[in-house]
Amino acid sequence: MRSPLAAAIAIALGLIVLAGYFFPLPILLNVRTLLLGWGVTLLGIATLVGIANLVVVHWRKMRRNGGKDLYSPVLILAFLLTFAAGVWFTPAHPQYQRIVTAIQVPVETSLLALLAVTLAFASLRLVQRRKGWMPVVFLVSAVLFLLLASGMLPVSTNTPVLGDLFAFLNRLPLAGARGILLGVALGSITTGLRILLGADRPYSG
Repeated sequence: MRSPLAAAIAIALGLIVLAGYFFPLPILLNVRTLLLGWGVTLLGIATLVGIANLVVVHWRKMRRNGGKDLYSPVLILAFLLTFAAGVWFTPAHPQYQRIVTAIQVPVETSLLALLAVTLAFASLRLVQRRKGWMPVVFLVSAVLFLLLASGMLPVSTNTPVLGDLFAFLNRLPLAGARGILLGVALGSITTGLRILLGADRPYSG
């Protein structure tokens, strides 16, 4: 896949899919739909291969450690139960979705809690290592938004001045999240253009 032919095929297919978004011609729309369907299928196969590799790695780890590692058996058992339930009930079943949500939401909440604690600790280390006003602003912002999100500050939204101030502060994280999304979008566009121009060749292995 390092030959110029592979690069030419990848660039041509990328240009066809891109042209299908800008020029609504029937033939371009049909080809774009076909290529995107192939891409989704290959993505699903790659995901299954990755999951199978994860299970094999933990199976070998469990056998190598002689059953002393408890995390690998739990992971394999949870995967088998989830996979069997998904095949039996299908992912669209309400009971299956309720069970998955009951497990996934606490896990995501715990990860976000760890992220908040890590962010606060990192801000303290930043103030200790680097002098200036930017680390202080970062530390104050982190602590303030943690307090606002926790609901520990008993400020009513009906208060004339403080209510407007806290409403403005609550909107700032949304602006930051949108900035991150814009950064991801610009990075994706840049990566796509580099692939279309042949500067990057991730398919070459």
